[in-house]
Amino acid sequence: MSNARQDRLEQLFIAAAEKTVPEERAAFLEKNCGSDLALRCAVEELLASDAQTNTFLDQPPVALGTPVGVSWAGEEPGSTVDRYRILEPIGEGGFGSVYLAEQEQPVRRQVALKVIKLGMDTKQVIARFESERQVLALMDHPNIARVLDAGATDSGRPYFVMELVHGVTITEYCDANSLNPHQRLELFLPICHAVQHAHQKGIIHRDIKPNNVLVTSHDGWPVPKVIDFGIAKVTGQRLADKTRLTEFGQFIGTPEYMSPEEIGGTDVDTRADVYSLGALLYELLTGTTPLKSATLRRVGIDEVKRMIRETEPEKPSTRIAA
Repeated sequence: MSNARQDRLEQLFIAAAEKTVPEERAAFLEKNCGSDLALRCAVEELLASDAQTNTFLDQPPVALGTPVGVSWAGEEPGSTVDRYRILEPIGEGGFGSVYLAEQEQPVRRQVALKVIKLGMDTKQVIARFESERQVLALMDHPNIARVLDAGATDSGRPYFVMELVHGVTITEYCDANSLNPHQRLELFLPICHAVQHAHQKGIIHRDIKPNNVLVTSHDGWPVPKVIDFGIAKVTGQRLADKTRLTEFGQFIGTPEYMSPEEIGGTDVDTRADVYSLGALLYELLTGTTPLKSATLRRVGIDEVKRMIRETEPEKPSTRIAA
């Protein structure tokens, strides 16, 4: 495959993977692949592989010994990347793999190592990967998963090492422990502080949702951690140029938690995260999102956009009473 065609394939895959509404994804592929059936099949094959596995940042490593059930290309258990020994895969996405690894020097500890997959190291994917790494490195907050190290494999593929977060999503934790509204609010406050810290660093998360807020335990106390800054937007510094390289004006984010300005294509600022925090809090208190997922999944993309822009959700008290 030529470099130009490989780049095109990567661009289409990234854009299509971020479209969560089936009708929207199908329309996108129809428009951008046209009569090139080989290209469309290649994109759909990548999408199918991505759907069968979970990325580390979408799936907390609660049961690390569970067989993944897929063939992992690249780093094998027992191999090393610099000073990190690969133990087992944690998750895999379309262009990145995450491994449970053990650092042996200068301290011994388990970490999560994220690396671009073999054959996926195009200029655009590397720019996206580097953006996430740099965004995480800019922040230092107890409720944000930390970057511990970074480098490149022997083959030149960039990697970064993250704090290993054992936990479950915040909604799962609250329900499993039958937390009352006051306790849920107490757990929610540190998330607000973490997002505020990101905003002070000029970083907009853009995808705040339960899967990106894990609750782990520290000395017996629950500690929420904000993760997955893969589609974050950076403002006011050189890194902003890299984040723009990964954008195509496509539908980015999760509809249930997206603000109207994200849908409208206007310049997104920190208020988009504040809106998403509100949607998350709504779900924590009522057990459902402001706009119900089942409704959003039934309609086309244009109707989804209209609903997000125009629909006034029920008050939480009304939703609970119903």
